Amino acid sequence: MFIGHFAVAFAAKPAAPTASLGTLFIACELVDLAWPVFLLIGLEAVEIRPGITAFTPLDFVHYPWTHSLVMAGAWAAALAVLYFLLRRDSRAALVVGAVVLSHWFLDFLVHRPDLPLAPGAAARFGLGIWHSVPATLMLEGALFVAALLYYFSRTRALDRAGSWGLWGLLLFLLAAYAGAAFGPPPPSMAAVAWAGLGGGALVAALGYWVDRHRTMET
Repeated sequence: MFIGHFAVAFAAKPAAPTASLGTLFIACELVDLAWPVFLLIGLEAVEIRPGITAFTPLDFVHYPWTHSLVMAGAWAAALAVLYFLLRRDSRAALVVGAVVLSHWFLDFLVHRPDLPLAPGAAARFGLGIWHSVPATLMLEGALFVAALLYYFSRTRALDRAGSWGLWGLLLFLLAAYAGAAFGPPPPSMAAVAWAGLGGGALVAALGYWVDRHRTMET
């Protein structure tokens, strides 16, 4: 799942008004930011196998340290605690942690059965919606549109940057999603890792910038 994760971040903003949209973007993609690092250092593994699902050619061979349920909970707790220590805002910290944890449950919907419950656990889980491109697009599209409608209803732009900047961010997310869904398979595992890191950092930076130019509706 891709834009579905960002849907959670947009929907979570009204529940944590003091948390920047950039922080919520980091939260929603935290395990996908850690995953490329773990790939590059050899702790986790992915293979490029076109046809393994209709939607993605990636075969997630081994990724218990980022994408198991137990470790998703650990990453969520770690970011929530860090946020609280930095901001002293318990409500926002809980929302940030919940956004991190949501990642596993959204992945559970789309992944084929490759998600572990914990490092070392043999069982793998996933409903496999990625086996159908139309079902995947409908699910993620519905989540994204619903979250955006809620976000737009609860925030407003302070200036042109807050308006056009947000639309630019949305276009970037949709273009990246289309490229992943309909583009050619990536050339290598390293390319997957570096694209994940670079794209994730850019989206987070755009989130922080847009958030400074929007405010919550009173």
